[in-house]
Amino acid sequence: MPHKVKAVISRVKDAPVEVVDIIVPDPGPGEVVVDVLTTGVCHTDLHYKLGGIGDEYPYLLGHESTAVVSQIGENVTNVKVGDRVILNWRAVCGQCRACAKGEPKYCFNTFNATQKMTLEDGTELSPALGIGSFAEKTLVHSGQCTIVDEDADPAAVGLLGCGVMAGIGAAINTGEIKRGESVAVIGCGGVGAAAIAGAQLAGATTIIAVDVNVDKLEGAKKFGATHTVDSSKVDAVEAIQELTGGFGADVVIDAVGRPETYKQAFYARDLAGRVVLVGVPTPEMKLELPLLDVFGRGGSLKSSWYGDCLPSHDFPMLVEQYKLGRLDLDSFVTERITIDQIEEAFNKMHEGTVLRSVVEL
Repeated sequence: MPHKVKAVISRVKDAPVEVVDIIVPDPGPGEVVVDVLTTGVCHTDLHYKLGGIGDEYPYLLGHESTAVVSQIGENVTNVKVGDRVILNWRAVCGQCRACAKGEPKYCFNTFNATQKMTLEDGTELSPALGIGSFAEKTLVHSGQCTIVDEDADPAAVGLLGCGVMAGIGAAINTGEIKRGESVAVIGCGGVGAAAIAGAQLAGATTIIAVDVNVDKLEGAKKFGATHTVDSSKVDAVEAIQELTGGFGADVVIDAVGRPETYKQAFYARDLAGRVVLVGVPTPEMKLELPLLDVFGRGGSLKSSWYGDCLPSHDFPMLVEQYKLGRLDLDSFVTERITIDQIEEAFNKMHEGTVLRSVVEL
């Protein structure tokens, strides 16, 4: 029997979000219904609200979640009712050209639920990243569920569902940081702070946090930053070079995603160093670099999609690191809020006063 539950939608572009009743259908083949425990308020949800991702309104927002499986459809074998899961937006197909060549982390045909959740009047909802978990229940493909231990704080580990995984993965998976290397992270919001935590986990010994916000720089230290650079007062490239023997960092991660910060990352790396772009640019942004500089500096320029993660591998591994005390996921949770405080949380995010507001349902 379909469920009527409370949820948060974005009905039209750049309007305040609304708490409404939605209808969640029973799961079909390959689908599951989950009871949502926690959902982080992520910049991606704000992008949906502002029209920066598409115009398929109304959107059912939320995607960075821990949940409990409450119903399963036919042919579901990877989870059972009662399992604690982290939701993900990379349910790999196993058949596309990326999967076929052993690179499922780049799957080009990820699964989502086939059925649609709706408003009470039958209007179909577009779930954010195929999840839509600012809701008491949501419908997803079973492959979007990764089982995790029940004794881990759901508010903390649920953040692996998007932003924290993006940052950690940018450092470990995309940047391939090695023990003893130097790393600079430009932008110390949630994703940047996670990249710093990932650099520490990977064994980097010099970790430079760069931002224009002194509070974010101070916060970066608890995630592993060994040095901080206030780029509103000094030249970030020169400061990074000075902190790395005049050479530049082995890996520079741009967690902002603007042409200005990407150029900083490009020139702040050592010869043959790696640049990782994990901050998401807007469609109108353009980048101009001398091609000779691209050639002459060598190394690699990489983009990181979802931290180049494979949820079935990375989520349990990182939860284990959290339980062992090697990864401080708790510090990413700035505040715990209710479902009717999400608009206020978006405002705090815009002001840069939180790493993550987490909705507890």
